[in-house]
Amino acid sequence: MQAHPLRLSPGDDLRVALQHALSELGLQAAFVIQGMGSLSVAQLRFAGKEDATELRDDLEILTLAGSLSPDGVHLHMSVADSRGQVLGGHVAHGCVVRTTAEILLGLLPAYRFSREHDDATGFPELVISPVRHA
Repeated sequence: MQAHPLRLSPGDDLRVALQHALSELGLQAAFVIQGMGSLSVAQLRFAGKEDATELRDDLEILTLAGSLSPDGVHLHMSVADSRGQVLGGHVAHGCVVRTTAEILLGLLPAYRFSREHDDATGFPELVISPVRHA
């Protein structure tokens, strides 16, 4: 595993930026080990819900973790609002960086991650495959 620090800028969409970073690095597997920073908008899907809830406030990212693959990301995050109330859930598109987001990626060049439908869960789930070198 290789560590790769990443800093996102104001206005960046968190999911889009992480997907782009994986592509730019030319890799097929990575984990978000940790992230912190601030958002002006968070889109979080809470457990058992089908749709994301939009939070608009000065939000602090307390935790961010997940997996990155060429065909999708799976991220979970907790944020605190300006009153200190903490909410967390699955990260949806539309989380907008307010001032910065500092993220540590764990790059896994020997693996390929994909997301495939799992009959048991009904969701696209992580499939881990070793990369075969010629």
